[in-house]
Amino acid sequence: MEKRKPIKRHSALQPLSRQHHFGLLFSWKIRKGFNKNVEINRMQAYAKWFFKQEIEPHFYDEETYVFPILEEGNELVERALKEHRQLKRLFNDTENPGKTLHQLEEELDAHIRFEERILFNEIQKVATEEQLQKIEEVHSNLEKSPDYHDPFWE
Repeated sequence: MEKRKPIKRHSALQPLSRQHHFGLLFSWKIRKGFNKNVEINRMQAYAKWFFKQEIEPHFYDEETYVFPILEEGNELVERALKEHRQLKRLFNDTENPGKTLHQLEEELDAHIRFEERILFNEIQKVATEEQLQKIEEVHSNLEKSPDYHDPFWE
């Protein structure tokens, strides 16, 4: 298997990349829950909490401060926005929770990898120092979310 070189992320984007790491952990925890036959409602409650604590504010920050760095109509940004809409639907879907959680953990994982490997690299290439400074200011006081009360994945 080919080993990937670590991505050198600009310091302004590092807090968002750390949040991406928590998103990947979310997917891992859901997979772990399925492997351990954890009750769906426990995982669904975690997904609801994670959406409010992490995903909503993260998507807002990306859409408000990061994506506009690329020109309007940029296909990478359009893809990311489309994936944000799909992920929001999945986080809010209560029709078939088991199926939805499986789909959610897969799509969130793929979305994060796309943003980290492709979209953020493109943004980093074209961003001005002023734009990066603004992102850094907005994220300089990000607080870590509290730990979730039901660690079903352990």
